[in-house]
Amino acid sequence: MKIATFNVNGIRSRLASLLQWLDREQPDVACLQELKAPDDAFPIDAIRAAGYGALWHGQRSWNGVAILARGAEPVESRRGLPGDRSDVQSRYLEAAVDGVIVGCLYLPNGNPQPGPKFDYKLAWFERLIRHAAKLYDSGHPVVLAGDYNVVPTDELDIYNPRSWRKDALLQPESRECYARLLDQGWVDSLRVAHPDEKIFTFWDYFRRHWETNSGLRIDHLLLNAELAPRLRSAGVDRWVRDLPGASDHAPTWIVLDSPRAKKNSASKRNSKAGKTVAPKRPRRTRTA
Repeated sequence: MKIATFNVNGIRSRLASLLQWLDREQPDVACLQELKAPDDAFPIDAIRAAGYGALWHGQRSWNGVAILARGAEPVESRRGLPGDRSDVQSRYLEAAVDGVIVGCLYLPNGNPQPGPKFDYKLAWFERLIRHAAKLYDSGHPVVLAGDYNVVPTDELDIYNPRSWRKDALLQPESRECYARLLDQGWVDSLRVAHPDEKIFTFWDYFRRHWETNSGLRIDHLLLNAELAPRLRSAGVDRWVRDLPGASDHAPTWIVLDSPRAKKNSASKRNSKAGKTVAPKRPRRTRTA
């Protein structure tokens, strides 16, 4: 099972490259962010013609998220992040696809900071942390995929942090929220698959950052304890960023073993060892 996340930066203007990516890479689930289109402008006919069912939560001019499922219809479980009824920004969508709960999120950018946009980013993050704790403990396999607008570390997740020190993506408060999310037990799949590699998912349009590979890692797929053991591989489809008129993000993906393959593999290992071993659950620090 291949699950991907892709900030398309305008689904109507980037539809051709989105369809090209879907045809070539054929993810089973694709989480899209920054649709920049109201619900009635979502190109559902083109998406269905490409072989995908879809749910979407749009907004005119900015924001917007969608979940696509190849050869299936995602079953919606939540529209909008709980915790603030006054928040009308389209940033969260949740659905069940092939036995996996998929949360698609577009976390606020937060710039300029300090200021109300950064305050909103942190408040939204706190709501995500509370909701994620419930998902983590749900007993279901869960992935939280999307554009988190957080660069986790200076060492491996950004080409050079010097010129980004004042940006909301690198602020200690943003990173602390991301760290607390991981402390619940979530596995950062791309970093686990590439523990020592500088790997990026975003290259802005300025100062030839794409051509010089001056990127950031801000698109993440987090797995809970029920799903993490099925992780086989993870990567970034960099070729999409090189297309004419491309988004400033590239699709980021994971490949998971099927539940049956995981169970059979574990049974063989345990049989050889002559004993049954219960899977270890990651340590989890509860949040208030």
